[in-house]
Amino acid sequence: QVQLVESGGGLVQPGGSLRLSCTASGILFSISSMGWYRQAPGKQRELVARITSGGNTNYPDSVKGRFTISRDNAEKMVMLQMNSLKPDDTAVYYCNALLGSMMYWGQGTQVTVSS
Repeated sequence: QVQLVESGGGLVQPGGSLRLSCTASGILFSISSMGWYRQAPGKQRELVARITSGGNTNYPDSVKGRFTISRDNAEKMVMLQMNSLKPDDTAVYYCNALLGSMMYWGQGTQVTVSS
């Protein structure tokens, strides 16, 4: 059974930083493509960052230069460092794993950017 467990969300002021972590189990982590998505109220879920099994990364323009995704294959973890946070970054953030045609999701962690 695949499990993705996120942690690290919370309340932060604009301009602040947060680091999200996701721990995976039950999956061949080292060959999985891992990602972070987010969903704000009333909006569609959107990709925030992705890192392939080979370490290649991609980000949408909205977070490029502010967010950094990384992975630790030994610990089966994927991290998202978020800097210069804005109120528009407020959302539930979901960890995602893609292995072949199979996609898995975590339960999500709330990130709120507000003064």
